[in-house]
Amino acid sequence: MKFSYAMLPDYPLQDSLASIRLADELGFHACYAADETWHKDLWLLFAAAAGQTSRIRLGPSVSPVTIREPTLIAQALATLDELSGGRAEGVLSSGNFGLLAQYGIDWTRARPLSRVKEALHVVRTLLDEGAISYDGEFYSYDGLFTFARPVQERVPLKLGAMRGPKSFEAAGELSDGCHHALSYTREAYDYAVRHIRAGAERAGKDWQSLDIGAWVVFATGPDSATAKDAARSMVGIYASSMPEEQLHRNGVDPGELKPVIDAIAAGDLARGIELTTPEIAERLSIAGTPEECLEKIQREIAPSGVNHMICAITDRSLVKAFTGRDLADVADANTQLRLIHDRIMPAFA
Repeated sequence: MKFSYAMLPDYPLQDSLASIRLADELGFHACYAADETWHKDLWLLFAAAAGQTSRIRLGPSVSPVTIREPTLIAQALATLDELSGGRAEGVLSSGNFGLLAQYGIDWTRARPLSRVKEALHVVRTLLDEGAISYDGEFYSYDGLFTFARPVQERVPLKLGAMRGPKSFEAAGELSDGCHHALSYTREAYDYAVRHIRAGAERAGKDWQSLDIGAWVVFATGPDSATAKDAARSMVGIYASSMPEEQLHRNGVDPGELKPVIDAIAAGDLARGIELTTPEIAERLSIAGTPEECLEKIQREIAPSGVNHMICAITDRSLVKAFTGRDLADVADANTQLRLIHDRIMPAFA
């Protein structure tokens, strides 16, 4: 089992760079960030981090092909790969539906999976060949080329998927793996892995060779209640992007969560947090002491065949930035990285 750090790049940039350096020193597989307008630009951040690290892999999880043109994703990945000496990788998706709405994009009419599959072909072709001529449904090019060339023989490209089953199967069949965000139960991961495997086997691939990642809201520290309260502050914000099918697979009735989502959508974050019960937060996060977090990973996630934990660390700074709550006793991101390294990762060595 690999462990990676999923960063929301909303900290002072020097703090983010320090955390990436620490994750590199501790042996984390990768540092990922969301390629979203809401946050600081991950490409510039990771370009700076490339020169300050030696082992950790870097890239978007996820980059939205509805907003960022696929050939520009390929160009950026190739450039980052050269800067990092062959440590770039990318995860593509249709994008965060809330962000798409702010761009005036109705995802229900955007044929998201068809668009992502076509974009994957475009990015793969330009990375591998340096040029593309293509006349597709969503993207067309006539002899487009780039001098941005990767160092790796093959830059890993994966798909982000949440709803399923077709998105999971596409990831297994067409890409190098799948990052599945915001699930926390054995049922949810058995479902995802079953369909990833079906897609891989349809393509004649060994499904266990794929990168199957669990992207989770994560908070840990010496005090269980404090860590769980930090996670509770963020659960509703993340859960608003979960499809109803996924909520059911995680043991949550969408109706139970609707008042939380409605309050957050109305801008009343305090009310949204108040309505997020500890029971909902427990179901939709991995939080508590390192031992509690380890037990949940071993019980709910690892048995399904997931081979990559991607920890979206929630700390005092993020909670305050997103919600205004100041939880003074919550462990900072660097402390949590050390706790993961010291008390969780050894169980999967």
